[in-house]
Amino acid sequence: MSNTTREHKAKAPKQIGFAVIVCSSSRFETMKLMKQVDDPSGDLIAELLEKAGHRVVSRTVVPDDRVMIGQSVGNALGMKAVDAVITCGGTGVSLSDVTIEVVRPLLRKTLPGFGELFRRLSYDEIGSAALLSRALAGIADKGKAVFCIPGSPQAVRLCLEKLILPEGGHILKHAHEE
Repeated sequence: MSNTTREHKAKAPKQIGFAVIVCSSSRFETMKLMKQVDDPSGDLIAELLEKAGHRVVSRTVVPDDRVMIGQSVGNALGMKAVDAVITCGGTGVSLSDVTIEVVRPLLRKTLPGFGELFRRLSYDEIGSAALLSRALAGIADKGKAVFCIPGSPQAVRLCLEKLILPEGGHILKHAHEE
C-alpha cells in the first residue's frame, strides 16, 4: 500500500452507518406469509458489518420490483444516519434482476473498479460464471456510497471482506471532499 493510500485511510471514517436492502421476491413472499424469513445473505452482511465496528441502521427485504427497490434505496439514502447502502440480489441477467437498472440512475458517479474487481476475485473462486454478475458501486447525492452485490452468501462474503470493508471508509472520505 502506498503512503498516500495509508494516509487517506487513516483519515477515513472508522464507523459507517449502513442500510442493507435484500432484493428477493421469494424471501419477500415468505416474509409476507410467515412474518419471519430465512435470510442467510442479509444475516451475513449484518454480521460482517457489525463485527468490523460498523452500524446497520436499516435492514429490509423487498421483491424484485423496480418501484419497491427504488423506494427502499431512496428512503435509505434520505436517512441522516446512513452513510452507505448495500443492496443484495438482483444483479444477475434474468429478466427479474432489475436492481442495477433501478440503482444506476441514482448514482452521481460510478466506481467501475468495484464490479471489475469483484468479477476478477469471483473468477478465482467460481470460474467463468463470474461474468454473469453485474455488481455495481457508486456515489449518490450527499456523498453516500451505494454497493449492489449478488445475493449468494459466497458473493456477499467476498464483496464485504475483500472490497467494501477494506475500502468503504476510504471511498466515503473522498466522496465528501470538495
